Amino acid sequence: MTDGARTDGAAVGEATVGEATVGEATAPAAAVEDRPVVTTDRGRVRGVVEGAVAAFRGIPYAASPVGKLRFAPPRPHEGWSETRDAARSGPSVPQNASRLEAVMGKRVPNWAEADSLNLNVWTPARLLSESERDGRRPVLLWFHGGGFTSGSGGWDWYDGGRLAALGDIVVVTANYRLGPLGYLHLPEPGTDNVGVRDQAAVLRWVHANAEAFGGDPGAITVGGQSAGAYASLALALVPETRPLIRRVIAQSGPWGMEPQDPDKARDHTAALVRLLGVDSAPNPGDALRELPVERLLAAYAQLSADLAVSGHIDPPLFPVLGGAGMPSSPLPQAVANGDLGETGLLIGTVKDEMTAFVGAGPHAQPLTDTVMRTPTLEIAAARAEQGAPPYVYEFDRESPDNSGLGATHCSELPFLFGTFDAFAASPMLGHPTPSDRTLSTAFASAFAAFVATGSPTGEGLAPWEAYGTGEGDGVKRFG
Repeated sequence: MTDGARTDGAAVGEATVGEATVGEATAPAAAVEDRPVVTTDRGRVRGVVEGAVAAFRGIPYAASPVGKLRFAPPRPHEGWSETRDAARSGPSVPQNASRLEAVMGKRVPNWAEADSLNLNVWTPARLLSESERDGRRPVLLWFHGGGFTSGSGGWDWYDGGRLAALGDIVVVTANYRLGPLGYLHLPEPGTDNVGVRDQAAVLRWVHANAEAFGGDPGAITVGGQSAGAYASLALALVPETRPLIRRVIAQSGPWGMEPQDPDKARDHTAALVRLLGVDSAPNPGDALRELPVERLLAAYAQLSADLAVSGHIDPPLFPVLGGAGMPSSPLPQAVANGDLGETGLLIGTVKDEMTAFVGAGPHAQPLTDTVMRTPTLEIAAARAEQGAPPYVYEFDRESPDNSGLGATHCSELPFLFGTFDAFAASPMLGHPTPSDRTLSTAFASAFAAFVATGSPTGEGLAPWEAYGTGEGDGVKRFG
């Protein structure tokens, strides 16, 4: 590809939901009911047909993490005997407000600790008809970001219907435990990195149940943005979950963030225990399990404020290197060590990542380079040297509302999912134009093509050469 290649969308077909730019036509089959029923390994779920796609929301993938199961690894759900309604998303996991509300827009809290370990599936509706039962489509399992502290796979921001229709793929999003509920480092066996353990449990659920939704369990791409990218790459680097993953999509991963080591995690956990006044308890873990979750969140907000350092994006608690589901080396080093094997990779950033955290001042661009862009290119170079060149992108579209954010962290998300209406109050999006909608189709279709084929290009899509294989800088620019 040429240096600075850019996709504005003009050369890409004007696909809409229900028109496939990748794969086969996705018009819903007449034999599919408006409320289709699928049998999972824990019971039947009744979804809803939305255009060309059938959606199944709020499906439990693990038991409620309450009582003794707070801070415990995810346990299998006990199942249900009646058909479970799956028309609406389940609750989010307990969390404080996002620190990026001023950039992304505010969310109305909808969390509950009970039933929070749930996921959502969107599949081309025709795959559920009897005549299509032999067809199996690739699967994208996508994890939200939020600094390991906030977010939900059930929010309409991340509705996977349009992406599933564009690519003729199955799309799955999921919740995982956050903040102190997900990353408290207690001196108890099995309590480390339970948020990562949740994500591994989601991956295993998808592998076990993909066929029921028309998906191919041998063609799973794990992807995500920011914290979700970090976790997705980690899942592909460790031997316990690597065999289940064919490809990885890593959007705006904080690869340059100082890793969380066990000592720092223990120190921050001890500080939280002191703030909650249970440091003298015989078993602090048991004492913490008895506290209202609101107290845990309030104390965590205080700890976050106490430890905040300008220009640093790491939260007090996040996945610990060498713990469950994490490599012992920093993720870029693990990639350089060859731990990704033959797994395909699509990786990239937005142009002005750090304006979301530090504003539009002179420090934003150097921090963008240090925390995200430079380590992204180092990961890409390592993969190219290993004979598995990845696809690298940069998203450059800026808000037309003169917000000063540029193409800030998270700004590509409405374009990937085509959820402009859900982001209506988002300064990073502003007021989208017709050309923005064309850009969204181009961007999302390329990602869907990568999920489906391992290459983000093909018929009807703009060229995109793998990193290190062309004459330019190897970065595909959108916007």
